[in-house]
Amino acid sequence: MTSVRQPQKKIILAKETLLSLFGPGFNRKKRVEELLDIQIRIRGNEVVLVADSPDQLKNGITRFLKRIKSPAPLSAAVKPSRITLQLEPEPEEDFHRIAVTAGRRANVFTKTAGQTRFFRAIQENDLVFAVGPAGTGKTYLAVAMAVEALRTKRVERIILVRPAVEAGENLGFLPGNLREKVEPYLTPLYDALYDILPQENVRSYFENRAIEVSPLAYMRGRTLNSAFIILDEAQNTTPPQMKMFLTRLGHGSKAIVAGDITQIDLSEGQSGLLSVPEVLGEVEGVAFVALDGGDVVRHRLVKRIVHAYERYERNHEQSV
Repeated sequence: MTSVRQPQKKIILAKETLLSLFGPGFNRKKRVEELLDIQIRIRGNEVVLVADSPDQLKNGITRFLKRIKSPAPLSAAVKPSRITLQLEPEPEEDFHRIAVTAGRRANVFTKTAGQTRFFRAIQENDLVFAVGPAGTGKTYLAVAMAVEALRTKRVERIILVRPAVEAGENLGFLPGNLREKVEPYLTPLYDALYDILPQENVRSYFENRAIEVSPLAYMRGRTLNSAFIILDEAQNTTPPQMKMFLTRLGHGSKAIVAGDITQIDLSEGQSGLLSVPEVLGEVEGVAFVALDGGDVVRHRLVKRIVHAYERYERNHEQSV
């Protein structure tokens, strides 16, 4: 008799997020399982959600991610313990080296446990979603790994994509060629490129079309083979745009989708980044990485600002 494998999905979380959700020693895990109507298995920093049916899994993933975004007390009698927001230093061997051998920087290193999880997810999957606040290294790390893949000839080109929501996705009226039109919207990606590679290398890659920039609206109808594709500011995609982008993936390609769900600029409709976990919750080869304030690597004040806003938003949502 053949056993039927239960639908399941793996999500990688930071240590403080695990503690905030499940309590010290994960003593609230059973209560969370009851609230979400789903089985939960915890293996190190991995949370595996297991359900009896695909629909139950999709619903469980949606509820679970909402709880990550705004963990609320489970009951009046069970209060979340006070959790430090500062990540403890990780052992040096836990940080994987990304070898960008001929770049301006000889090597790029992950600086937090969350970034290391992001790096591992990119290594092991062809499609990775990274969601987290500004300053957590989502874009920089994705660009570093794209450059490494290009230089070692594992891909033939890098494609940088961003929704131009400020222009309503209509760029025709702007002066210049396509690259000149979209450059202002891709500044964070350019900053990372020029930090990792010498300026002359970047120029050469663009001239040879080894690096390409594209507004999201221009991706329709394309099939992208042997490419490392980065969609930045993904919170500003609509669900149809997200579906269109994800179905561009061709043979030998890898895609990274990065965004911050607290900075959605869409005037109406739902962000495509919010609906993705429900849609792709049980698809193999897809990974979700949640970064948080503990992964901020900018000025130390930025980390404090991110934490302050997280506390404010949690308190505000709980009072509504």
